[in-house]
Amino acid sequence: MLIIDENKCTGCQKCIKVCPSEGALVIKGKVVEVDLNRCTLCSACVSICPVDAMQIKRKAKTADTSAYADVWVFAELDGEKLKPVVAELLGKGRELAENLKQNLAAVVLGRSLEIDKCLDKLAAQGADKIYTVADEIFADYSTDAYTYALSSLINRHKPEILLFGATHLGRDLAPAVAANLGLGLTADCTGLSINEEGLLLQTRPAFGGNVMADIICPNTRPQMATVRPNVMEALAPEPERTAEIISEKVKIEEDIVRTEILESFFSDDGHEIGIEEAEIIITGGRGLASKDDFSLLEELADALGGIVGCSRPIVEKGWMPKSRQVGQSGKTVSPKLYITCGVSGAIQHKVGIRNSDIIIAINKDENAPIFELADLAVVGDLYEIVPELIKVIKSKT
Repeated sequence: MLIIDENKCTGCQKCIKVCPSEGALVIKGKVVEVDLNRCTLCSACVSICPVDAMQIKRKAKTADTSAYADVWVFAELDGEKLKPVVAELLGKGRELAENLKQNLAAVVLGRSLEIDKCLDKLAAQGADKIYTVADEIFADYSTDAYTYALSSLINRHKPEILLFGATHLGRDLAPAVAANLGLGLTADCTGLSINEEGLLLQTRPAFGGNVMADIICPNTRPQMATVRPNVMEALAPEPERTAEIISEKVKIEEDIVRTEILESFFSDDGHEIGIEEAEIIITGGRGLASKDDFSLLEELADALGGIVGCSRPIVEKGWMPKSRQVGQSGKTVSPKLYITCGVSGAIQHKVGIRNSDIIIAINKDENAPIFELADLAVVGDLYEIVPELIKVIKSKT
């Protein structure tokens, strides 16, 4: 609950200005009072109070699960498009919702024009309901604005499950919402299901990817998880499907946003798209003798219109950035074509690439584990094979 220290409160009313729930905070005499029936515990007032007169106290308790229903998917926008992981989350969300005999809902925050362009696609991908909050403040992502808006929606509608993509944004927003509302959260899930008790069973790699952990959050709602891109299967879109559109109003003042965007730039690997979104990936492993030899793979990637990735040992050597690491402890990928050069094929790596359409493996060791997963196994020296492959590709273009 929200507690206001009357001895500290100066009656400045900054909290009233930023409160997204109309009537939750009112000035009475010289101090502010709270209507607990209207307060959503979003903590906007706590953040803005200049004299620390407000605090939210929560205590862990078993949730009244009868008050919560529906599976929600946070529909992350990338400009005017949905992130590819959203379709994957809706596919899994459809399965979970049907198991629970509940509705599947998408939640999208953004500007009106951006939201309108994604509504039909969200419905086609399986959403029964779509909650929208349109505001110019969502033009650029900020933890504060998104957290307060999403927290307000959760408190109003009480979803049972809420899924986020494990993108840069999702990995920031999900824990902020969980901390704000005192909820549990499982990060980087690779599997989701409903157990015999009707709880969300969340599977994720642990101990560097060496074991898989099954986690439940029985005491709080919604049950929240971030899900790695490319591990869930999107449903085939049904263009004729329709969804109930629920336009929400959440008052968010600019004062609650404590950050300012000074400059936007690409990720540290210099590519416009992340490796998890690439359709062609050339991955190098310990079979490469030096960092400079990755230029050979870059040449092959350029010829095919792809991106170069790497295995974990290469990142540990400092030869490539973490953003290029493919595997269970790096990025899970599902390209149309995946070529490994000098990658032995540890189990963590194979799990991270198993959804690739075609896998070609080049390795001198005919017993390399990577060949167990490969559609085409090439036993030989990558320093002889890759240059010849580049010549053939260039001669055909």
